[in-house]
Amino acid sequence: MAINKESNSYTIMFAVVMVVIVGGLLAFTYESFKDIIKSNQENEKKQNILQAIGIAETGGKDFDRTAAQEVFYKYVTRRITLSYEGEILSDLPADSIINASNKLDAFNIDLRKEYKLYGKKVIKNNKGSQEKLAAGLAAEDRIHYPLFVCEKEDSTFYVVSAVGTGLWDDVWGYIGINSNCETISGSVFDHKAETPGLGSKVTEDWFQEQFIGKRIMAEDGKTRLKLEVKKPGNELNIHQVDGISGATFTGAGVAEMLERSFVVYQDFFDNNPEFKK
Repeated sequence: MAINKESNSYTIMFAVVMVVIVGGLLAFTYESFKDIIKSNQENEKKQNILQAIGIAETGGKDFDRTAAQEVFYKYVTRRITLSYEGEILSDLPADSIINASNKLDAFNIDLRKEYKLYGKKVIKNNKGSQEKLAAGLAAEDRIHYPLFVCEKEDSTFYVVSAVGTGLWDDVWGYIGINSNCETISGSVFDHKAETPGLGSKVTEDWFQEQFIGKRIMAEDGKTRLKLEVKKPGNELNIHQVDGISGATFTGAGVAEMLERSFVVYQDFFDNNPEFKK
């Protein structure tokens, strides 16, 4: 019996078969490249952390996973995971190899995921009150804060992580802090869906390099200050950087995530003065 290719049943059956075939091919492709994808993501994370302490981006076709680990472990001497109140939940030395099964290893903390699942709700429910926001974040023990202690040229640096919301979706970054725990050594920012040519410029060197040397504490070393992202063209002080023209919401998102995250790390440094050198 001839198949009626003009019938609805044939069209539906053909569509189902194609979906199954394409879906199977996509699943097979993903499984085939899953380890490579994971390795690339880990390498990128390591590179971002190292860039935050002023080490030029490392990579290229010859930079495999083993090489990335060697460079990372050379500079990162401790991986610490903190609670919102600055309590140490995990503290691993350089010779402790990253184990994916250790969910409290600072390197394994997926702050973007935790921010999406738990942080955004707390921020939304306590908008307009810093006191209530702090209480809400302190009560949410499913959010963790990674801190990387790094050594370079006989100097100590601390790399912290931050996640916030830009105009359309998440913005995030790694920020290096000098040994005095008061000034910034470097920064690396990224985004998920900011407007090309506008908010997407948070990834550009000119924006990121502005943060180098900026103070997150007042000159007395005690008073905490916000690190501001100002509208372009204004006179700047040691606590401010230029924003991006036409990307006010993205700049505000970067400033908010830094202010919120610095509270955690500054509490930790205040309660652990031995880290200040």
